[in-house]
Order: sequence, then structure tokens, then C-alpha cells
Amino acid sequence: MRLSRYFMPTLREAPSDAQIVSHQLMLRAGMIRQEAAGIYAWLPLGLKVLKKIEQVVREEMNRAGAVEILMPTLQLADLWRESGRYDDYGEEMLRIKDRHDRDLLYGPTAEEVVTDIFRSYIKSYKDLPKNLYNIQWKFRDERRPRFGVMRGREFLMKDAYSFDVDEAAARRSYNRMFLAYLNVYARLGLKAIPVKADPGPIGGDLSHEFMILADTGESQVFAHRDLVEMGAPGPDIDWDGDLEAEVTRRTSLYAASDEMHDVARFDAMPADKQMTARGIEVGHIFYFGTKYSGPMKANVTGPDGKDTPVQMGSYGVGVSRLVAAIIEASHDAGGIIWPDSVAPFGAAVLNLRVGDAACDAACETAYAALVAAGKDPLYDDRDERPGAKFAATDLVGIPWQLVIGPKGLADGVVELKRRATGERQTLPLEAALKAITG
Repeated sequence: MRLSRYFMPTLREAPSDAQIVSHQLMLRAGMIRQEAAGIYAWLPLGLKVLKKIEQVVREEMNRAGAVEILMPTLQLADLWRESGRYDDYGEEMLRIKDRHDRDLLYGPTAEEVVTDIFRSYIKSYKDLPKNLYNIQWKFRDERRPRFGVMRGREFLMKDAYSFDVDEAAARRSYNRMFLAYLNVYARLGLKAIPVKADPGPIGGDLSHEFMILADTGESQVFAHRDLVEMGAPGPDIDWDGDLEAEVTRRTSLYAASDEMHDVARFDAMPADKQMTARGIEVGHIFYFGTKYSGPMKANVTGPDGKDTPVQMGSYGVGVSRLVAAIIEASHDAGGIIWPDSVAPFGAAVLNLRVGDAACDAACETAYAALVAAGKDPLYDDRDERPGAKFAATDLVGIPWQLVIGPKGLADGVVELKRRATGERQTLPLEAALKAITG
């Protein structure tokens, strides 16, 4: 993409009401624009990152055996009355009526809808297990929306729902999602800590939040040092193997947050195993058994020939929230530092003297080579001073910066900068392109 044709309305300064780093940088980088309190338009740069994160989540859900569907944003209130949650959910639910005076709501979550879908088609234990997931916009009418997309009213969420014949099978499904989530965060360049959590309005007796470590996090996380340093399960995990052992290994290394007010086990750890840190919640998983299948009569015929409510779990990831969380965890004074996996562009080509025949030709060669290599480059072909180009490229966090100017070309070289480390190299153009493309 040529920057002269792109829509990237960067700002020199963030609005005064942007309180946290991610909100400030997303506004300055031209990723989002506020339309109402807690409601944002996603501009081209922000949308590219959002879609890349969404795709990572999708790939890991598919790898773990979940199947994608798309559920509506508007839901029938009668389904929520059937489950017993319509009156209990509270003022965060946006309740509306259509022209026929039917009660609807803008879905804050989708347990009722997916249970209704399941019960319409699945009648036998032979068709289990099933895990259906949905990446869709949700709405919760927060009393005090703040921190940009970190705590907005409208947000993009991946919610998955497992259906099993008995508790043992349901806990295996829970374990699959537990490990799949760790893979998601690792691919996004994040260190995620699973923390035992309160199920809240979703319900159930088993729940974990996933906290990523960031200095600006809202919660204090108390964790075993080995848990913090532990890597992800990996893409080659045996999904049909003994997942319980891997989950047990991780949950036996205690982690808690200040919101749980339960740090006794942390205090009991050896001092050299204790790494308090700030954390941001980016995912929440639940096992709640028959909380929804019971009242909604989502039954299957079991091996004994008797009908029984299916055992369910739900698994949420805030996809739009992850955009902000990555920024909170990875930025510097110059702006955003994206991991390569979700950067809006793979590389930037900076022409320091637009109109100079040698510079223009070298930039066109570099741009074409990066396009051919699938690096989705951004070519800054604006007639703008070099300092403004450097600042804009740092601000939006493009991983590689290829700087081409007349002085370097006279010596047969260009400058290559790695955004994450700040390392700069002076190389012939061909060598610089090879370094970017691998």
C-alpha cells in the first residue's frame, strides 16, 4: 500500500481524555475513532490488526476441534427468560423492542442462543462432543466505559461453547480450551497467566481468567515464578492425548489476582518463587454443567437410553480488547511495537527524497520485492520531511523499516531498522530485502 493513497489519520498528540497508553496510541496512530461513549469506529490500520488477531484466534480454535458458526447480535428475550437470566443480568443488558412489540436484546453473550441451536439438532450422545464458536460483536451497557477499547460498550468477542454427555467429558473439553488459549496468547507475543476466577453471572463451579502481564494492567497478579516463565503448550500438542496432565501441571503452580483476595498460598511459597506483576484480563473460560441445558431442556439420549441434560462450558476471548492489551504490553516512547504476527504491515519503505530518480527507482524495486514476498509493505511515498516519516512509522509500530535516501544510495547502501529492538544496519538493498523476507 502506498501511504499517499492510504487512510491513516495520525495525530501528534492524544486527546486529553485518553487515560491509558493503549487508548492514547490507538487514537494517535489513527486506528480508531470514538463515535459515542465506549463505541468506536475501526479505521483501516486498526481493522487490519483486529482481523489478524481474529484469524489467530480462529486458527487455534479450529486446531482444538471447535467449529465456527455466526450467531446474531440481536437475541430474543424469551430465550433468556427460559434460562432465568433475563431479569437477573442487570442494567448492562441493552433491552429493546421491535415494531411488533417483541422483546429483544443486544447480546452481551450467547449461551442461550447457542443452547437453542444445539437442542434443535443434537439428540443423541453419539453426536457428542461438540464445540461451537462464534466471533461476533457484543454489547454491554457499561456504566462507566473507559480506557478506549479496553473497556468499551461494543466489542468483538470470540465465544465458544462445549457440549458433552457427562462431567468427565466436559472437563476434557474445558482442558482443551484452557490449552488452546495459551497457544493463542503465545502466538500474539503475550505471556498469559491462568488465574482461578469467580464465574460471575455466567455461572458454574470451574472458571479461569487469563491475565497478560503489563505494567499498566488493572489487576495485581500473584503467581509462582515457574508459571510466569512457562511457555505455551505448542502447536503440535496431541489434542486426543492426556491434556489433564498438562493443565494440572500449570494449575498446580498457584496464581491469583488481587480481585480474588486469596493470596495465602502465594505467601506460603518460597520467596525465590514469588513474581508479583500487573495484569490485564484477556480471556475467561467456564465449566457450568447443566446451568443452561437443564432449564432449556437441551437433552440427549445417553448410552443407557435415558434422556439427560448435556454438560456445557463457555470460553470467551476479547478480540478487540486484545488489540489494546498487546499495546499495553508492548510499546515505547516512540509508539507501538507490534509482534510480527499481527502487525498491520510487515515492513515500511521510506523514501527520503521523493522525486529523486535514484531514490524513486530503488523504492519501487524494494516495494515490488516485498509485495512479491508477501510482506504487505507500506510505502511512504509522501513528499514529507524525513523526521515526520520516521515518527509516523515508529508510532504505528511497523516491524521493519527500510530507509532509502540519496546519500546511502551514492554509497550503494540503505538503512534497515528493526522496530522492536531499535537495531539499525547499513546494507546493500538486496541484503536488506533478504533480511526482511528471511
